[in-house]
Amino acid sequence: MERTEKEEEREKEEQTVSLLDVLQEDEQLEDEASAVLAGSDSDHCSYPEGYVKRQALYACLTCSGAEAAGVCLACSYKCHEGHDLYELYTKRNFRCDCGNKKFPELTCKLYPEKDEVNSLNRYSQNFSGLYCTCSRPYPDPEDTVEDEMIQCVVCEDWLHGRHLGRAVPDSVETTEMICESCMNKNPFLWSYAATLAVPGESQVKQEVESNRKLPEEEKSDEEPSCKRLRQGEEPMKGEGPMKGEEPVKGEGPVKGEGPSCRLKELQTEKTDQSGAAFWPSAWRSQLCRCCSCKDSMSRCGLSFLLEETDTVLSYETKGQSSEPIRESRDHDVMMSAMDHLNRTQQLDIIHGYNDMKTELKDFLQNFASEGKVVTSEDIRHFFEQQKKRRRDER
Repeated sequence: MERTEKEEEREKEEQTVSLLDVLQEDEQLEDEASAVLAGSDSDHCSYPEGYVKRQALYACLTCSGAEAAGVCLACSYKCHEGHDLYELYTKRNFRCDCGNKKFPELTCKLYPEKDEVNSLNRYSQNFSGLYCTCSRPYPDPEDTVEDEMIQCVVCEDWLHGRHLGRAVPDSVETTEMICESCMNKNPFLWSYAATLAVPGESQVKQEVESNRKLPEEEKSDEEPSCKRLRQGEEPMKGEGPMKGEEPVKGEGPVKGEGPSCRLKELQTEKTDQSGAAFWPSAWRSQLCRCCSCKDSMSRCGLSFLLEETDTVLSYETKGQSSEPIRESRDHDVMMSAMDHLNRTQQLDIIHGYNDMKTELKDFLQNFASEGKVVTSEDIRHFFEQQKKRRRDER
């Protein structure tokens, strides 16, 4: 049976991606790259800055082999171009390893005077291209399940959503996650999770639905193991002080003892201590900052949790507000090709290139907004017009 002309046209429309979609996707990818990379210097090795608070990092399999090592953004461009690199996203408190003892056959082109090792750097399986509790590469050619990966705030490993032991909230883009392993290594975090963490709503709903399907005699009288206090809900009152503690009168701190410890106030409720914990924006500002808690967090190596600027969101916001990294990349490529020209000629070409790029984007945007198809003839006509205009301006 032959298809009608309308059916063929409908099929073409379904298979065609509009130019506007392409432009929007390209712009989104550029914005994401700027968010991650623009917060790091693409021209200078970060080593002289010491252990950088947060920066984009890469691991070079070509140079370091099985040795765990990380290089900064600039060194990935200048010293490891064309190498087999693992993109590590961002890491905190890391100093560039490029050209040190871990790279026996490589000298850093940007900053060769480095110590043999950076003793305070922390390495993980990520530096070998492995991620999650399943220790698999990303992307994983053998994994047929479409699943997002989320970075733990503490260990900074990336974990599959299905391996977190808790339902991923819909607002995951605006939350931070601490994996179950890091929560168990720092058990005081469970006390905060009771009131600050995002409830696992999807998991609760699934359990409720499954309970409805059970016959009455098969339902358990026990409370679900995942029951937690909702965000903003106060702990139950009337239970008295914790065992071994003296009751405190009044709402303020005890005279002469400094601020009260909020963590102790939260340690009166039992919480489900399983699965990852998801934390809403600004949750760090609600952590206790009494002297005892600060000392404890320092001993655990978690002082960074008290800093709002440590978050990846803060880093990305800074990157998006600065000059996009793609501009510096374009600049590098052009300047390397024009070393033989004088500065005036270089500036003329750079300005001309930037103008043409802007005009081409505007030209394509007109087609996209009107839903028209761009043909090779249209593109040819665009560049002919550009040449004609350049000749008229001379």
